[in-house]
Amino acid sequence: MWKWILAAHKGTSHEKSGVRLQDALKCFSVEKRKKSIFFGVVSDGAGSASHGGQGASIVCRRFAQAAKKYFSKDHSIPSDSTIDAWIDQARDSIFLAASRRSLTPRDFAATLICVISNGEQTLIAHIGDGCAVILDAKTKEWIAPSWPNHGEYASTTYFITDESDLKLSITRYQHSISSIAIFSDGLERLALDFSLQKPFAGFFDGISKPLVQSKQFGKDAALSLALTRYLNSEAINSRTDDDKSLIIALRDEH
Repeated sequence: MWKWILAAHKGTSHEKSGVRLQDALKCFSVEKRKKSIFFGVVSDGAGSASHGGQGASIVCRRFAQAAKKYFSKDHSIPSDSTIDAWIDQARDSIFLAASRRSLTPRDFAATLICVISNGEQTLIAHIGDGCAVILDAKTKEWIAPSWPNHGEYASTTYFITDESDLKLSITRYQHSISSIAIFSDGLERLALDFSLQKPFAGFFDGISKPLVQSKQFGKDAALSLALTRYLNSEAINSRTDDDKSLIIALRDEH
């Protein structure tokens, strides 16, 4: 079974300017035929987009809805074509929202990091920056199967609303895992070693330790609240002024 914590907090730059939180996130688990399937998604609205936060919310909501509908009938990890269909549904919702407001889809630009795992098979669907890392159950090594895509120029990335050449990466990890972390780009420099293209193991070991000790399955609300406070602490805000979103999920086989 899976247990998890999740939190998001507005960055200090957005606090000062009065801009809403641009990140969104959702997660849940499904218990099917003695298999526990975890679903988590994080989206970051583009800072240059007038409605990026709304775009991120639409992405997470539509992906979660599509996944729940899928798992009500199917217990396997989704195919690439199924993920493509979910992308299309999210894009259609964004395009409709833009049309109703006489805006362009680019005004709702947002990234996507989605992880689906039954513990033995893990899928990561990724557009843009942010990252998902996993802990290999056998080697106890934190791995980033899909690295943030920052685009051709500094401070740029790709979005689910891109009109052409959609930069969707679908990665499958076919080994047993025990932990998952999904986060927006506001935490990249704290969580990832860009010189080696590896996660900082100490960061993830430390931030997941309270959840390891938790006896609660599903969402641990108390620890999620503590994580929210931590994301707004001086230790974090002194190193990033961007919005921060984080999901930590652990698999317990006992």
